[in-house]
Amino acid sequence: MKLSKNNFNKILDKNYTFEDYPKVALALSGGPDSMSLFFLLLNWCKAVKGKLIVLIINHNLRKESLAEANKIKRYVKNYKIFTKIISVNKRKIKNKSMNEARNNRYELLTNYCFRNNILHLFVGHHKDDNIETFLTRKVSGSDFEGLESIKFISTRNKINIIRPLLFFSKEDILTFNNKNKIPFVVDPSNTNLDYTRASVRQFLKDTSKKNINEINNEFLTIKKNIKYYNEIISELLIKNILEIKKTNLSIDFENFYNLHILLKDKIIKKLYNFLNHKITFLRSSKIESAIEKIKDSNFKFYNLKGMMIKKGIKTLFFEKKGN
Repeated sequence: MKLSKNNFNKILDKNYTFEDYPKVALALSGGPDSMSLFFLLLNWCKAVKGKLIVLIINHNLRKESLAEANKIKRYVKNYKIFTKIISVNKRKIKNKSMNEARNNRYELLTNYCFRNNILHLFVGHHKDDNIETFLTRKVSGSDFEGLESIKFISTRNKINIIRPLLFFSKEDILTFNNKNKIPFVVDPSNTNLDYTRASVRQFLKDTSKKNINEINNEFLTIKKNIKYYNEIISELLIKNILEIKKTNLSIDFENFYNLHILLKDKIIKKLYNFLNHKITFLRSSKIESAIEKIKDSNFKFYNLKGMMIKKGIKTLFFEKKGN
């Protein structure tokens, strides 16, 4: 399927339901992906009588960042679209990993949407990003569940984050931009090989089409099996949860203790996400440390990134710290 205005509108109609006269936001970086999405949303909003808000993130990673953000803002305002520059606090991104910096950006974007009654946030991830994310997480030691990669729709701070370009490749996007004479800028950090994702991106450029197809097949197989895998974990939780509240819960200690370490790992992750009301990809090494502590006969409590794990007589308590 080629990227076109008509195909884009069909994808939104088929995969998502909007309210009448929807108010939507777009996270715009000025790169080829988000710029193509900007023009596609302009057309779609006109068709559905919706309102488009453009949010430009000033990453503050380079001294030129703010000037570049203002340049993009001036361009977008030619289309009489409300545009807001959201600047990342330099102190919050200092010494942070790319994953933490990305989470910080999502917090800023979704918080703005929440405060301004915007229910839907569009971002420019495409099909190739899914393979990049899959390989990046694999290199970084992510587990089976973490390898699922990017979803068409996810939710953060009660805002639906929508990625309609996941149906199209980078090549499709560049062809669309070229055909419609859509301008864009290139972020130098995308080619900085000090970053894992940039190294993965370069590897995919250099590797053969056969290898890419094999990687994609592995990704699709994992994605297909994630559903059944999650059902098994959910069934185990239902059988072993003794008491559940908003900020804490307890499970049968002996049953948990006798599970295979991989199942213990996944259950702890599920409980962590439940108590924090958001999806967080905890590294397995952190979970393994918690499991080793729990195995100790003298174990009393353990703090896992803000979630307290405590041992009772026959129960294991999980509680969000601060409650």
